[in-house]
Amino acid sequence: MYVLKKGIFGGTFDPIHNGHLYIAHEALNVLGLDEVIFMPSGNPPHKTDRRKSDAGIRYELVKMAVRNEKKFSISSYEIEEKDLSFTYKTLEHFKAVEPDTEWHFITGADCLVELGYWKNVDRILNASRLVVFNRPGYKKEEILEQKKKVEQEYGKEIIFLDLNLFDISSTAIKTMIMKGRDASYLLPENVYNTVLELEIYNSKGEE
Repeated sequence: MYVLKKGIFGGTFDPIHNGHLYIAHEALNVLGLDEVIFMPSGNPPHKTDRRKSDAGIRYELVKMAVRNEKKFSISSYEIEEKDLSFTYKTLEHFKAVEPDTEWHFITGADCLVELGYWKNVDRILNASRLVVFNRPGYKKEEILEQKKKVEQEYGKEIIFLDLNLFDISSTAIKTMIMKGRDASYLLPENVYNTVLELEIYNSKGEE
């Protein structure tokens, strides 16, 4: 019996950029996923003190970015949540809707390091397989050591996605746009054109 394998890729995506798409493609290929679902965050508890663009705008930008990707899709589940967007709730929702699907939660090394501060980590790991990708600023040895600690504490295997990342951040992109610099090579063309047309980041501060 064939088991569907899907990944949930959560993030603020403010804005979504080519680095995000690269990570999603690598997850598809390396893990043999049938689909990657992009999940723009609504009110993440660990980012309540940061300014972020309107959820509807971020959702539409992601929708533009994945429009022509057959194995990419987008969910509005978290941005429609009125309360804080807890990861365990999101994953348990999808697990309940598709109990026979093998779910993977795709996140960065920074989240692995901070996992001890997340709510109901055990429920996150029971509802999905945690997939962690490396990020600039984190040594591979540091990531693997933290991976081992979490695996031993919770008795669950964590997948490390060892990527050749180029250093792109949404915050840096916003800063470039605010300063009038060309950032077209860092974002999908339709996303970049919309950001400029709507002047989304012209008056915003750092994320």
